Amino acid sequence: MLIVLGIAQALTVDSSRLVLGLTTTGFFLVYGVGLVFVAVRGLWKAARWSRGPTVFTQLIQLLIAYSLWDGGSKGIAAGLAVLAVVILACVFQKASTEALTAGDSNDHVL
Repeated sequence: MLIVLGIAQALTVDSSRLVLGLTTTGFFLVYGVGLVFVAVRGLWKAARWSRGPTVFTQLIQLLIAYSLWDGGSKGIAAGLAVLAVVILACVFQKASTEALTAGDSNDHVL
């Protein structure tokens, strides 16, 4: 999702706000690639360190959904909120919690 936002931001960069557009694009792309890393290397291998960034990102997504609710984008806000709640429920369910806290054997980043 963040990579898509980064690409969309790159396509709409205005010359009057070039620096802001480029830094926003860079932020979304780097954060999106980081989340892909967390998902592929962390959650897929049930590494304990991957839970924190996942929960943090979903909480931010809930705040973004809340801020979009009053702005006339209720459909997007609802979609973001539902997705964040589903992911949080998956991360905090008993089987996931046990897998992510099982031991130190999966805690190696590389």
